[in-house]
Amino acid sequence: MKPRIFLALAMLSSAPGVMADPARQDDQGWLKTMAFAAHLTDYSGTFIYQSGSHVEISRITHVSDAAGEHERLEGLGGERREIIRNNDQVWCYLGDGKVLVKKREGGGAFPALLPEQLSALNENYLIRQGEEDMGAGFHAHTLIFQPRDNLRYAHKMWSHSDSGLLLKAVVLDEPGHVIEQYAFTQLTIGGNIDRKWIVPDKSPDKLLDKSQRQQHQQHIVAAPGTTAVAVVSGWQVGALPDGFRKILEMRRTLREGKAPVTHLVFSDGLAGISVFIESLANKPEVRPGLYSQGVIQIYSKIVDDNLLTVVGEVPPRTVLQVAESVYFGGQ
Repeated sequence: MKPRIFLALAMLSSAPGVMADPARQDDQGWLKTMAFAAHLTDYSGTFIYQSGSHVEISRITHVSDAAGEHERLEGLGGERREIIRNNDQVWCYLGDGKVLVKKREGGGAFPALLPEQLSALNENYLIRQGEEDMGAGFHAHTLIFQPRDNLRYAHKMWSHSDSGLLLKAVVLDEPGHVIEQYAFTQLTIGGNIDRKWIVPDKSPDKLLDKSQRQQHQQHIVAAPGTTAVAVVSGWQVGALPDGFRKILEMRRTLREGKAPVTHLVFSDGLAGISVFIESLANKPEVRPGLYSQGVIQIYSKIVDDNLLTVVGEVPPRTVLQVAESVYFGGQ
């Protein structure tokens, strides 16, 4: 499964705008259909994720019924990697381990890549229709999201012409080369979708007493050995690109860490940027610098006695701009 699905069980976000082609009066309605299709449609299929030479194959099953949304995501190959979600309750299975986590903020996992609130997309991207095409054996409409500046990547999406379900999505660099893509290789929409894996709601609020519920609501279990608490840390970003909004701020205590890590998450509706601040003593052997992992850019630098790391689904210049503007404004 794509690392950022787990790493950013915290990453992505919002009112109508004007599409690039004024002759098409139903474009905004179609964009809304696309945004909700992954939540309202029953489907099951296999999709491929590719970034450079890195390729992963996953199977996803999604059912929407009177009880809400149910989703199962399985990594194919290697040890067990599986996420099962019933509304806001999410279980992760890694090998023989199992952990309960809260639902990630905002979304962003294929095929639910579009935010439910759409104003951010029109503010940050010029959106136009592309060609009619095929995807996973279905007729597809295409939309192209061209950034309004050079601080984010372009996106192209193929959606099922009947339901609006996303069939394929690519991220394009400035020359127009594909640097990341998701695509269904096999897909069933509607019909007899397997539901045997769906379990009744066993949310902590129903299982715990009052004191336990209060304690649970104050903590987010993000991974085995990890806790996180929402905070106002005092850390600020002075040169955040236009259109990015803070959607999360927390302090994590990692199992292997010697001190808490402050984590801020920003989104423009399609791309996410995370800022991590931790004591330099927590990472004595770290080497500052810029690293790339496909569409992900990672930049680390030392600020006083802290290690600052910016991770983003954005061009290198953007993580550098963000990192150079981070400062502590006081609490």
